Amino acid sequence: MASTMMGFGVSSISTITYSQRRYLQPRKFQVHQSRSLDILSSESDPLNGTSSSSSVVVETNQNKVPLLLRSTNNVVEEEKKSKNEEQVGLAPLWDDGYGNRTVEDYFAASKEICKFDGGPPRWFCPIECASPFQGSPTLMFLPGMDGTGSGLSLHHQALAKFFEVRCLHIPVHDRTPFEGLVKLVEEAVKQEQALSPKKPIYIVGDSLGGCLALAVAARNPTVDLVLILVNPATSFGRSQLQPLLPLLEALPEELHVTVPFLLSFIMGDPVKMALVNVENRLPPTKIIEQLSNNLTSLLPCLPELANIIPKDTLLWKIKLLKSAAAYTNSRLHAVKAEVLVLASGNDNMLPSVNEAQRLAGSLKNCKIRIFKDNGHTLLLEDCIGLLTIIKGTCMYRRSRRYDLVMDFLPPSMTEFRYAMDRLVGLFRSVTGSVMFSTLEDGKIVKDLSGVPDEGPVLFVGYHMLMGLELISLIDQFLSQKGIALRGIAHPDLFTGKLDSYSSEFSMIDWVKVFGGVPVSASNLFKLLSTKSHVLLYPGGAREALHFKGEEYKLFWPDHPEFVRMAARFGATIVPFGAVGEDDIAEMMLDYNDLMKIPVVSDYLRDVNRDSVKIRDEKSGEVANQNLSFPVVLPKMPGRFYYLFGKPIRMKGMEDILKDKENANQLYLQIKSEVEKNIDYLIKKREEDPYRNLIDRKMYQALYPSENDQTPTFNP
Repeated sequence: MASTMMGFGVSSISTITYSQRRYLQPRKFQVHQSRSLDILSSESDPLNGTSSSSSVVVETNQNKVPLLLRSTNNVVEEEKKSKNEEQVGLAPLWDDGYGNRTVEDYFAASKEICKFDGGPPRWFCPIECASPFQGSPTLMFLPGMDGTGSGLSLHHQALAKFFEVRCLHIPVHDRTPFEGLVKLVEEAVKQEQALSPKKPIYIVGDSLGGCLALAVAARNPTVDLVLILVNPATSFGRSQLQPLLPLLEALPEELHVTVPFLLSFIMGDPVKMALVNVENRLPPTKIIEQLSNNLTSLLPCLPELANIIPKDTLLWKIKLLKSAAAYTNSRLHAVKAEVLVLASGNDNMLPSVNEAQRLAGSLKNCKIRIFKDNGHTLLLEDCIGLLTIIKGTCMYRRSRRYDLVMDFLPPSMTEFRYAMDRLVGLFRSVTGSVMFSTLEDGKIVKDLSGVPDEGPVLFVGYHMLMGLELISLIDQFLSQKGIALRGIAHPDLFTGKLDSYSSEFSMIDWVKVFGGVPVSASNLFKLLSTKSHVLLYPGGAREALHFKGEEYKLFWPDHPEFVRMAARFGATIVPFGAVGEDDIAEMMLDYNDLMKIPVVSDYLRDVNRDSVKIRDEKSGEVANQNLSFPVVLPKMPGRFYYLFGKPIRMKGMEDILKDKENANQLYLQIKSEVEKNIDYLIKKREEDPYRNLIDRKMYQALYPSENDQTPTFNP
């Protein structure tokens, strides 16, 4: 039987252990008796000139439990629990744990791991990352100057479900040169590829680790690697630490204790670190109070940096950074991997933003995201979770090919609250959206109880100006029904062309986080086949970017595009209407007006020349989908209203697949239902006593409530 030999160190430390899932594979493992952490190490220590201790070969299969499994608590039970979770599936608004851990936990983990330091660099798996879903790709974390490998601690719980996490630990007194570290990581990458040749390998490189990741990718161009570089130290030649090297060498040993305090302010933003677990929904006074308490408790942790990076180690790491940058920059041309660079705008250690832009121009397949308010230690500061960034940039995949439908991860509670509170909180407040739905008996009710819970469901409706109705739809379906709508969106949102306009993590990225997919027959097929709740706008960009005087006018294709697809899967079609765009803004300049302005018209022609064309001229007026953002004048905000019509169940209507005439009649019926819903809302909103923003806010001040549901008209 073919076998794969890998080394594992076993010790009495139970807080950190290797992922147990790999042991259930029918392979042989070499278990080394080590005096340090539970680790995945190399079989020997050639870089440090020492040999590993004696080992015991343990054969594992489906009927045997390996020795190391028996030495950990309840591992088999955790394995069964993980498999049960996979069978049930991960529901939207799951708990990703982001914010449960703070920088204090990072220092506590680093202090614990440094107690048992010694020996060569090695790998470990955090205990909370021991049970990912079956088929999850491997994620290797390469640390920065600290070398502890604990830099992902704030993100462990979120990453644990979808990655097999491996962290590299470089002991404090280790002096392995950069080339040696490259070979160590390269060996682990090749082992992972041999174990799972059809899965990508993710490498998250922080600062120094970013150089290490790029160097390994350059040496292994045929391996399917996904690199996530966090403020990579490839720009160390322009670092502010360069002039400090002679000063640090001359600094007396007794004064080195002050260096960690200085480094903590150079490397990171203490305020951002203290904000990690501060609840954004708290009143401002409570936020300030909690922030103050966090800062007070954080300061005593800073002296621990003197143990993590003592003077001789600091001097070595600075020299290591210099050699790493030179080694890596000379090999950038050989990097074929998919790369995402995360850069901090307030990085006081490296010119990270400029470096991200340089790398984007040097590497063949590179995206960048800039976080302008963060410092060098981005992964330890208040920001968006790493998993959210991976999802929003379409970087998560389980196989060689990325599949927006099959690789979709539902939004977590943290992502939902962040987006709804920090990004669109003001919009939600001023629009005060109201949802109505229609029951099977035709009765209209003020909630979403008439909307089917079981998929597949196809919501077909009217696209407001610039798609403004999407925010409330996502909000209400997640909060009321626990349903993640899969919106069919314009392909330009996914091609990366719009990244050139903004390199920050933008609303376009959040569209992907919440389930948006590019419009195509194959994607609609996959969504319906997986019983999803799909949001479809037949009018597309033509409706969302309509002209003056075209509010609430439908621009649908001349032929049914979705009816027969819905019939094939027995989906339920729910026509819906939405009104309110005329209550918040008045259009001043539309596409026709903008094309009369010389400079602007040239710009729009260039944009639309490269835009993806979805439909041909046979589709009628909807084929005219020239992209432009109209100029609007805000009004005193009114209110948004939504009405979901009576569900049309397509199960048992397979005859429509061959009968084009009946399919067209049903298509026209659905279009008529959407128009009726819009007309109904336009008429009934006149009866709403709280349609005006001022009236709603006065009511909310007099009758405050948690759900903030101001009354409306009776349906």
